Amino acid sequence: MAISAIEQLIRERRTIRQFNDRTLAKETVIALLDAAVWAPVHSRKEPWRFILFMGAGRQQFSDAVLHTFSEDEREKWGQKLQLDYCERMQAHLLIVIEADAKQREWEDAVGAGSALIQNIQLLAWEQGIGVVWKTNEYNFDLDFCRLTGVKPGERIIGTLHLGYFDPDKKPKPRPRTPVGELLTCITGE
Repeated sequence: MAISAIEQLIRERRTIRQFNDRTLAKETVIALLDAAVWAPVHSRKEPWRFILFMGAGRQQFSDAVLHTFSEDEREKWGQKLQLDYCERMQAHLLIVIEADAKQREWEDAVGAGSALIQNIQLLAWEQGIGVVWKTNEYNFDLDFCRLTGVKPGERIIGTLHLGYFDPDKKPKPRPRTPVGELLTCITGE
């Protein structure tokens, strides 16, 4: 049986960590977000907002990450990080949601935000744009949040690094566990 175009896209998408020099336009990222916000949302309001670092703004993002490093880590990784974040990666996008004290609302927001991030990844892949979704420790660092414009009462659920990539350098797929090994089916029979 032939697979659908959407299934093919889902199966082919990869996390990209190596980007080329092709410039990613701000309007392209905005168009990705305009489509991605159609992710399912369980509450009456969309739980997210976005902070985008592009061009010279990538330096602010890089500085905020470096601020969370120890002196030894900055010495060891600072130069590479600057090169990656300020030159190799074309954009850094923070997906931010309200930190709701009610467990259910928080889980709904995280679920909706995760669906939005998957939408971004699939839409980007379709256009030859690679994405890596990070949930590094710096996402939870109060200084990082302050330095990147995250407001008190908000949480970062994902940092996305975006840029064009060379298709011939696409990573190979990792195997998936067959669903039959993961599924418990209750039929009532």
